[in-house]
Amino acid sequence: MRLPPAIIGSTEEVLREVLRFTAPADSTLSRYFRDHPRLGARERGVVAEAVYGLLRNKATYTSFAESGAGSMMRRMALLGLADAVSVDALGGLSEPEQHWLQRVMEIDRSNLSQLQRTNMPEWIFERLVAQYGESGALELADALNAPAPLDLRVNSIKATREDVVSALTHAGLAPLPTPYAPLGLRLLKKPALQNMPLFKEGAIEVQDEGSQLLAQIVGAKRGEMVVDFCAGAGGKTLALGALMRNTGRLYAFDISEKRLAKLKPRLARSNLSNVHPVVIAHENDAKVKRLAGKIDRVLVDAPCSGLGTLRRNPDVKWRQTLEGIGELNVKQISILTGAARLVKPGGRLVYATCSLLDEENDAIVSQFLAAHADFVLIPMHEVLAEQKIELVMGDYLKLVPQLHQTDGFFAAVLERKK
Repeated sequence: MRLPPAIIGSTEEVLREVLRFTAPADSTLSRYFRDHPRLGARERGVVAEAVYGLLRNKATYTSFAESGAGSMMRRMALLGLADAVSVDALGGLSEPEQHWLQRVMEIDRSNLSQLQRTNMPEWIFERLVAQYGESGALELADALNAPAPLDLRVNSIKATREDVVSALTHAGLAPLPTPYAPLGLRLLKKPALQNMPLFKEGAIEVQDEGSQLLAQIVGAKRGEMVVDFCAGAGGKTLALGALMRNTGRLYAFDISEKRLAKLKPRLARSNLSNVHPVVIAHENDAKVKRLAGKIDRVLVDAPCSGLGTLRRNPDVKWRQTLEGIGELNVKQISILTGAARLVKPGGRLVYATCSLLDEENDAIVSQFLAAHADFVLIPMHEVLAEQKIELVMGDYLKLVPQLHQTDGFFAAVLERKK
């Protein structure tokens, strides 16, 4: 079945906005769909897929779009759409466009230059080569440029993994248990989750397996005092609250009231009553200082480049800059230092990012430990053994999509000496 010709115009229009990189692609798309309610669910799905495909393959498609006729933006939109649904499914193509698209889609991409194949800014690829070697960086780039599956976390306060598997299977989906996270399920199809009873009742949440593992390694126990220091919309907060079996006290700190507001409906669905969202002005806020030395476990999921999430957010690689990384490094060490004050003797501090870059990860931990003799690093292999997670790691948690089928994540566990 052919798509209506208007879909090309819609894709071109929203793409022009997305490629300005003034806001995240998902929020630009959401706003566009709100402003254009006549687009049906199928059309919205195709436009979104075309835009994300183009962001993943931007270097390749920019090169391809240098040939052909018509505006550059139309040619880019056509390439994204052809990748999403095939050339034959597109209505409203002129004969020259049809021929051009078919010819371009047959190009052997293995003959392209390395940078065009990796579809990354040069500075990012250079850093990956320095860390992983050339072949490792190419494998990683390929994995980051592939769309991610949909990972779910079962809310153990409301359901068992077996119950949810049964319900999803009954709904015609084929959930697979995640290999490492004990409450994770993976879907290769992406259903309209928000319409499903399981989701509405709070039995499941969308959460990448890597993010679930970060919550797991915090090791939060019943009755403890725990802080999620950069809680955002609260994915890890909810996982921590369930691990604590809805006991103790779990603070969700964030500087953004808007982000924390997104946690409220999720909290209501989850049945958790041990979570206390708190808006703070900065890491040295009086609300933070009042809890100094009283907290059993603190998770710092620090603001970072987000380069580990490119499977889901491919625009990040084009929006991030080298200068931006330097600014983030200053923030990261400052937030980690502020959060460390909360930890009581014998308590644990977990520093985590969804970045792949050493300067946001190992380097920040080394800098912190050099300045804080009262903290020691607990090797990650020990923490994973405590949590019965069968993953081979050294001192740190380092997850990458080509090996672990998760987003890219880093974590270090630090303990304050008694």
